[in-house]
Amino acid sequence: MRQQIEDANYRYYVLDDPSLPDSDYDRLLRELQSLEASHPELAREDSPTQRVGNAPSAKFSEVRHGVPMLSLANAFAPEEIDEFVARIGKETGEFSPVFSAEPKLDGLAISLRYEDGAFVRGATRGDGATGEDVTANLRTVRAIPLKLRGHAPPVLEVRGEVYMPKAAFERYNDWARERGEKTLANPRNGAAGSLRQLDPRITAQRPLSFFAYSLGEVAGMDLPPTHSRTLALLRDFGLPVCPEVTTAQGAAGLLEYFEAIGRKRDSLPYDIDGVVYKLDRYDQQRAMGFVSRAPRWAIAHKYPAQEEATTVEAIEVSVGRTGAVTPFAVFTPTHVGGVTVTKATLHNADQVARLDVRQGDVVIIRRAGDVIPEVVRVIEERRPTDARGEPLHPPFTMPAQCPACGSAVEREEGEVVARCTGGLYCPAQRIQALFHFASRRAMDIEGLGERFIAALVESGQVRTVADLYTLTLDDFLRMKREADAREGVTPETVKAGKVATRWAENLVQAIDASRSTSLERLLYALGIRDVGESTAKTLARHFGGLDPIMAADVETLRSVPDIGPIVAARIAHFFEQPHNREVIAALRANGVHWTEGAPQRASEGPLSGKTVVLTGGLSAMSRDEAGARLEALGAKVSSSVSKKTSLVVAGEAAGSKLAKAQELGIEIWDEAALLAFLGEHAPGGQG
Repeated sequence: MRQQIEDANYRYYVLDDPSLPDSDYDRLLRELQSLEASHPELAREDSPTQRVGNAPSAKFSEVRHGVPMLSLANAFAPEEIDEFVARIGKETGEFSPVFSAEPKLDGLAISLRYEDGAFVRGATRGDGATGEDVTANLRTVRAIPLKLRGHAPPVLEVRGEVYMPKAAFERYNDWARERGEKTLANPRNGAAGSLRQLDPRITAQRPLSFFAYSLGEVAGMDLPPTHSRTLALLRDFGLPVCPEVTTAQGAAGLLEYFEAIGRKRDSLPYDIDGVVYKLDRYDQQRAMGFVSRAPRWAIAHKYPAQEEATTVEAIEVSVGRTGAVTPFAVFTPTHVGGVTVTKATLHNADQVARLDVRQGDVVIIRRAGDVIPEVVRVIEERRPTDARGEPLHPPFTMPAQCPACGSAVEREEGEVVARCTGGLYCPAQRIQALFHFASRRAMDIEGLGERFIAALVESGQVRTVADLYTLTLDDFLRMKREADAREGVTPETVKAGKVATRWAENLVQAIDASRSTSLERLLYALGIRDVGESTAKTLARHFGGLDPIMAADVETLRSVPDIGPIVAARIAHFFEQPHNREVIAALRANGVHWTEGAPQRASEGPLSGKTVVLTGGLSAMSRDEAGARLEALGAKVSSSVSKKTSLVVAGEAAGSKLAKAQELGIEIWDEAALLAFLGEHAPGGQG
């Protein structure tokens, strides 16, 4: 009976050729549930009955992807596709290559891990390196086989998209409205929200489906030479693949496919926001490689976003963590592409001038990439005028002073963004600056999130990052009482005693623990513009201490490897500001201290001049710790493998980076070799 139901699923989801009426399918499933209930010793984890959902989960655990789930570069114009194909031709010698072409589904990217044919784990894409474990929820999606058909390899990781079909979305909303329950905003949000339900039984009620489109980690099986043949293999394994997938040759073939799918876009049973082109031959994919977090052999060709007209009620500015003063338009609420839009960034003064957008204008707004609202153009003939026919409102001008702190707003030569010069004292920058300062990779103040920081700033207890180190337990408890009062929470509803103060005690301990840090973490935490973790490490190693960095002029900073004139000028400018120096002095006075040492030039160390890539999991230490140890020995640690890579350290479940290193003939170490090398070169007394 299980096999009969799985065969019905295969014919319905994969072959699109149902073999059973819905009523017969439901009857079989109920009968199987009854049989398993009567004979629990015969129940199996891969049974179709297990899709109904288990008990709620408290939270999702993290899953590290052995092979990163990369994003794609976007193209919007035919010229960009011409350039994409020409670039491939230049590097591979194939000027009219064959591509696999498929619709770009508007759902949620997921990874499915099968071991010996059995579904064992499913995860969201997350940040590409780490996702959320949603295995229990994915088991409820009938389109996802719990066991693969035929002879499956020991490990097969399948990537694809969970989506909500349009018709199913409408039926679900009709059902929800009849019961007075909350409806879903659009199919994409419905799919994403359903998979992130803590209770799989809720997910089981949602009409989700799935299409497979690529592979991640594979073990014990030789792949076909092309992507299109791999998709055919996935169909044979029982995994549904979008029926619109095909191959196309050259730029002309891609554009013809784009237009053909565009003509039928509204009639497709699922939402799409574009199409995806991938080089079909894997050897050509390997030759093209990757850039940053995207493959150079694939691209997403996006359709024009939906557009609507609305009225600009006001033009205001916001001030970000780095002081960027960004104008944005406030609209009469307008429904665009499934969401209600009330505001959109205008990016910078140049963009406002190009559009000549003013208060009161009727404008066309678009959700660029179907995500970020933007103003496309002004309908000038509908601009409001006075009795003389002159525009009622003048052109927008950027404020000369920061609206939050009154500091001058300046725009550097060659820059498009204007910035507040208030630095760490600007209240508009304060919350985001404090949040960055406390973040895990900066000062690592666990538990000090944006909500608590906003309350501390609002209460006046914190003006700069140095003020964090003056806070006491009573300060946090007072802040909590004031926040509760503003929100109408009465003391009777608040837990008393140790439970009520535990969170405050934890915060005080976390702040106290962060007083001892490293120079590179401090430099990153200060939020100097364009000084990320890598630059902070470079500065710390080159100068050894904070005072030499603060005293360095632009020319001295430019002599540091990998620091150019613009970044050097920004570092020098930051430390020239009296208020920034005052904050650093206050940090020292409040007990914040950091490790310093002798300057270490890049030419020193046994790994000087070598570029090292870490991939896979390590058991003895984190990859961050390993990277820091290698950098201390003179290495440059990179995130991508190329011909310039000197060495790859491959831990557990190393994926595509290891494969590329093997292909390029790069030296490869396992974790044992890494530990032996680090032990051999550990400095005396500091290991």
